[in-house]
Amino acid sequence: MALAEPSRLTKPLPGGREGATVSFRPLVSAWIASPAELMAMTGGMFKAFRSLRSNRDSWLRIPVPAFLIEHPGAGPILVDTGFHASVATDPKQNLGGAIGRLYSIEMAPEQAIAAQLRKLGVEPRDIKVVIMTHLHIDHASAISDFTEATYVLGQGEWDAFNARMPTLHGYVRKHADHAVEYREIMYDRETNSYSTFGRSYDLFGDGSIRLVYTPGHSRGHQSVILRLEGRREALLAGDAAYFLSTLENERRGLFVDDEHNWRRSLREVQLYRRENPQALIIPSHDGDLFERLEERYE
Repeated sequence: MALAEPSRLTKPLPGGREGATVSFRPLVSAWIASPAELMAMTGGMFKAFRSLRSNRDSWLRIPVPAFLIEHPGAGPILVDTGFHASVATDPKQNLGGAIGRLYSIEMAPEQAIAAQLRKLGVEPRDIKVVIMTHLHIDHASAISDFTEATYVLGQGEWDAFNARMPTLHGYVRKHADHAVEYREIMYDRETNSYSTFGRSYDLFGDGSIRLVYTPGHSRGHQSVILRLEGRREALLAGDAAYFLSTLENERRGLFVDDEHNWRRSLREVQLYRRENPQALIIPSHDGDLFERLEERYE
């Protein structure tokens, strides 16, 4: 049974301040081990699936992140939710049985984003806005921890989430089955271009947080551009590119909803990097990059 439709986001959310800049913290809820071939294919799907039988000592260590944004008017905001704490003790309870056959998960309960926020003095109920890059299991697993928030989705993501056989497309239906408010950005109606991205949405109307439409990995995938002090920007790319190296080798992962759209979105990210060489670009699953990231950017 499909969940209720989200309402359309047709005007900026409250809290915007003229000239506002934001700070943000990268947070890692867990690490998963995955064959490199699943994340950056060098052959076809058969080779990718065959890599599941490879020696796990050679698998990549991949972060499952979320990001805490601090906005001067709107308060603390999350991008994605990471894994729920229950994944640390029984992954099947939250993620379903298939995930254990694909990945090895390294997580302690205190790594859950809600627990990390409490250590920073932020209660989960203080989070009033969560930007979802998309609703795949490693991004939406802990929606139940932030039930006071409005969840902002990209156009088409809700339809993909509610389509037949969601597990085959990376979704677990119960992750979003909570009494929270979902808002959907209609990128074909309510948006303008920004930098190299054809469709963007100014979330608070002050230029501090812009969402850019980067479909392909999932139907409604979106990325996030943050304005930091000194007018430097950060692009939280989500899964538009798994790794920084993807911008060079252009290798897709196994799980792509639409390869044409994925490559078009990747090209927009590539052009953005070329035109904004000072910008910090953070793909969601680049383990080497996350080992080097600072605790806080402003």
